[in-house]
Amino acid sequence: MTEKKLAAKPKVKSAKLIKVTQIGSPIGRKSDQRQNLIGLGLNKLHRSRELPSTPSILGMVNKVKHLLLVENL
Repeated sequence: MTEKKLAAKPKVKSAKLIKVTQIGSPIGRKSDQRQNLIGLGLNKLHRSRELPSTPSILGMVNKVKHLLLVENL
């Protein structure tokens, strides 16, 4: 009898999360800043999202940091 070896599941590191809350209005801002807020999942004041702390997300947050409150989780 031959035993089948199961493939080892890759260990997934839990990504660090950041909580992003919109505290400023996009009215009167450049269109790329508005698009970054939409890309982050924010479109109204005082809405929050928990997002992974990846370089692309952090770059988007950095571009509109004056409109956001950022907390590490």
